[in-house]
Amino acid sequence: MRLLTLCFRNLFRRKTRTILCIVGVALAATFVIAVGATTLRYTTVIKEMNVLFSGQLMVVDKNAIVVQAIPIGGSMLPQNSTVDKIQAIAGVEKAVPILFVTPMSVGDLMELVPVNFSMGIPVEDWRLILGSIPLKDGVGHFPANESSNEIVVGLSLADQYSWSVGTKIDVGGRELVVTGILDTRLALLNRCVVMPLTLSQELYNYRGRVNIITVKPVSGYLERNLTESIKGEVSYVDVLDEDERNDMVQPILAQVETFNVGIQTVVFVMSLILVMTVTIMSVSERRRDFATLDAMGAPLSYVFRVVILESSLIGVLGGVLGLIFGSLAALLLASVYTNIPIALFFPSLFDIVPPLYMVEIFVTIVAVCCVGGIIPAINATKMRIAEVLRAEY
Repeated sequence: MRLLTLCFRNLFRRKTRTILCIVGVALAATFVIAVGATTLRYTTVIKEMNVLFSGQLMVVDKNAIVVQAIPIGGSMLPQNSTVDKIQAIAGVEKAVPILFVTPMSVGDLMELVPVNFSMGIPVEDWRLILGSIPLKDGVGHFPANESSNEIVVGLSLADQYSWSVGTKIDVGGRELVVTGILDTRLALLNRCVVMPLTLSQELYNYRGRVNIITVKPVSGYLERNLTESIKGEVSYVDVLDEDERNDMVQPILAQVETFNVGIQTVVFVMSLILVMTVTIMSVSERRRDFATLDAMGAPLSYVFRVVILESSLIGVLGGVLGLIFGSLAALLLASVYTNIPIALFFPSLFDIVPPLYMVEIFVTIVAVCCVGGIIPAINATKMRIAEVLRAEY
């Protein structure tokens, strides 16, 4: 404790310089956390998309680009004829048509899904796609039939727009009723309006057309054989299994990760140089103190520990501030990119900035600062007592 008090006192002999150094380290940590956490979150969201179609083949237009479970571009598929052809193939247990649209493709109906997604699924197949996802607090119900105006919405959308069970939404003169709120942590579904397939086709003017058909293989049937059979029978489609969907987006994720690591490396090196420079200046100004301690018989390891501890304290103080401001910055970036009010992100702070990631960055910052103090600490232990005392006294 005495050593810690001494180090604090030494650090703040030059208050302005020390505070600026701590602020510099804090800014570095803030930048790393803000960019890194946001990138990590979006990567996680992209990977989560495949969860909906886990264990199923995904049939899309041959010209479509698929990002995990979201088809981009390409033509719509004729629903009935395509489903009938696929369902007749040996090895197919169930083919489910889905209309998946984003705000960019819904024209004047963007107010229905102000930010994210809308998904139309045949009523009888909802559980096949959504699995066992419950409704919030067990209140409400899933749409009863294809001709109903009933929808269920993601929890995030419901919170943002104050929707609850029974809320009525006017879309193009058609009144839709929220009959349930999905209680799930999947980011895709949290920002999704799910409705009967026929209803979504009418709203978005895609009658009789879909852009995804999921295929559940018969138990024990090889997906590879089924993929080839579907491609052979339906020439205008492409068939992707889970691995292929992952492979298509993996190069993008790898580039994002490399970019993130590059930014972290540059910022940490800059922090190291900053701490090293400040520590060297501090050691130089206290040569007389260190020489006096040496003359009094203090071991060289004591001086070394003092300098390293001072550098560590800079890392701890800067790291704590960086965690606080970095987390807030990550929430702000997420809000800006999604147009979701920042207040809605606070309950999910640890989803955006995972605690393990916070610890990882904090430990790295402290370790970098410790490394930055090693060279000044070694120099402090190599001082020649006689020369220093003669020069200082």
